[in-house]
Amino acid sequence: LQSNSCDPDFAEENASSEEQAMIKIAGNSYLASPNLPDFCGCSPGWSSAFYGAECFDSEVHSYLKNLGNQKSSESQNIDAKKVELEQLLMMETRNYRKTIKFYQKLLQKERRGKGPETKSMLPKLRGQLQEMKSKVQFLELVKKYMMYAEQWGVESYVLPTVIHSGKAETMDKAPMGESSLLLYYNTEKQQCNSQNGVRVLQAGTPLGLMAYLYSRNAFLEGYVQQFLYTFRYFCTQEEFLQFLLDRISSTLSSASLDPSTSLTKICNRSFYILQAWIEDCYSVDFATNTDLLGTLKEFISSKVASLNGYGERLLSLLEDASARKSSSADLCSGVDKYEGETEEGRKTLHSLCKKLSEDVSRKNFYWKLSKGMGPIAQYQREQLHTGSAVLPKPCCSSLADESSVSLARADEVGPVLLMECTAQQLCWQLTLLQQEVFNKCHPVHFLNSRALGVKDKCVAVQKAVSAETVSLKVCNLFLSKCIQDKYLLQLLKNADSISTWVAAEIVTCHTTKRQVSLLSKFLLIAKCCYEQRNFATAMQILAGLENLIVRQLPAWKILPAKVAEIMEELKAVEVFLKSDSLCLMEGDRFKTLPTIPSAHVLAMHVQQLETGGFTMTNGAHKWTKLRNIAKVVSQVHAFQENPYTYAPDFKLQSYLRQRITHFKDADISALAADNCANFHQIPAEKHSRKIQDTLRRMKATFQ
Repeated sequence: LQSNSCDPDFAEENASSEEQAMIKIAGNSYLASPNLPDFCGCSPGWSSAFYGAECFDSEVHSYLKNLGNQKSSESQNIDAKKVELEQLLMMETRNYRKTIKFYQKLLQKERRGKGPETKSMLPKLRGQLQEMKSKVQFLELVKKYMMYAEQWGVESYVLPTVIHSGKAETMDKAPMGESSLLLYYNTEKQQCNSQNGVRVLQAGTPLGLMAYLYSRNAFLEGYVQQFLYTFRYFCTQEEFLQFLLDRISSTLSSASLDPSTSLTKICNRSFYILQAWIEDCYSVDFATNTDLLGTLKEFISSKVASLNGYGERLLSLLEDASARKSSSADLCSGVDKYEGETEEGRKTLHSLCKKLSEDVSRKNFYWKLSKGMGPIAQYQREQLHTGSAVLPKPCCSSLADESSVSLARADEVGPVLLMECTAQQLCWQLTLLQQEVFNKCHPVHFLNSRALGVKDKCVAVQKAVSAETVSLKVCNLFLSKCIQDKYLLQLLKNADSISTWVAAEIVTCHTTKRQVSLLSKFLLIAKCCYEQRNFATAMQILAGLENLIVRQLPAWKILPAKVAEIMEELKAVEVFLKSDSLCLMEGDRFKTLPTIPSAHVLAMHVQQLETGGFTMTNGAHKWTKLRNIAKVVSQVHAFQENPYTYAPDFKLQSYLRQRITHFKDADISALAADNCANFHQIPAEKHSRKIQDTLRRMKATFQ
């Protein structure tokens, strides 16, 4: 969707291309390999790690059961289910886009005052959009279930064979038992076909945990995605890659097209897991480790490409991932997976309905919210449907990047522009800046943060400690040879820079009146941010306002009472964020509303989960502990799926970047010492009287 002014009844000749694009989005499909099945996009996604087996409820099972019943044989039935589901998903998505266009057209008519009947139509159409969106999401969930169910997995008693298949010995030799690899605990019987209850994985050796990836229900249980997030606690990237490559080497030549044989299942599942790993974790594992990437490319070129066409697809996947990593457009879009018109149209599709439920969702916050921010949501909804709202976001790698405005120019302007812009405008642009840096992070970045020097009771890593000088020998929970990406340090450094900027802007004001105005402005910005679920910027501003020097300013005493109450609201928000690691994932608000969490608070929650031993007395690693960690960090990808769609103001963003860069290493105490407005002033008459009394006492001592 390049323009919001398009007629909703767009030309039918574009339908075929849109249908092809939708099919590509839904499946991320490739050309079929002559010797391997047609793999789709393999990454299970954050929802698999967060919900686990609960990701697919009974409604999904019953719906899938009723698909394609017109066919007689089972094989035909499976094919019919796939075809029917693809057609339904394509049709519903296309109708959804048409309704979006029609809604945007009506909204524009209402703003122009044309067609009074549109006011009555908009609420009804809004409800229809919610229903249509829910149906599209449900069909996508059914498609994911169909893709993962029984996908080249083996029964648990075959898992020792998976380990044995990667060794040089013959397959006739009895492998080690399953009980020596994995530990389970039984739950009460669920409403399912199983007669013996459900076995849940409790712990396992590193070899056993890697072998469990081949379990029949590993994808459906969420185990694969949870493993990809947390395997670095018990094995290195090189060990995991070698495990997969050994299974491929030992089974590739013997694997047949018969999906019932164990060798075929092991071979295909190995490729499936490898592709899922590349799709989800390329930026944190392969992009930062050239040796690992080289080993994989060499294996594919020498062993796989000569046997079937899937090797070429893997190499193409690696090239695409490398291009996205190095592309400035991808850096700004975060986890955006699709390019051009298709991606932008899909983002516009989902962004609209996020805003429709915004007001209702905001009322569910636990802390007190004032009613003064109503116009923000209204302006946001209006901006969403303008042409500028869907423009690509500016491509900037960090808050310190250079822009068209020089530092000298930003210094000349000073805080004047901050006073001229409204709190809402500043909130929107700070949110877009924060979104740029947040969208580059990965759930894995929040693991093992103690080894990077991240500590509690601070907003970021101490300035005196650089990323290069942090010792990884202390509190390192990853294996010693495991390479860890340190992007979290950059994220926290940006947060610290914004807090320092807030404090510096306030203490450099030369009059108390101006300080009061700036304090009020920052408090309103922070309030606007947390109401728009940008908790990162809200907490950064709070940290700047809680600076010891700032809190002692005389301006606080003459701050209006209503504005001063916002400070208590911000503290209540901070307590709320620290109360529960999954507090922002409650309900369905995070699915419909954009959210940016506080990076430091999230890192502290993960550190708390990391406290205590990772292994049992028999040396097995506690999978229940690792699963909880994966669930918490998965919310990073969940939030990145819902981007903010504010209209970017590039001039204001450039100004903010320069001011933040100018003050990022400032000494607040030194800045405050040069400004008399930062000190409590004694009235001149009272000061003169004190001097006279002192002189009188001194004179009396000489008499």
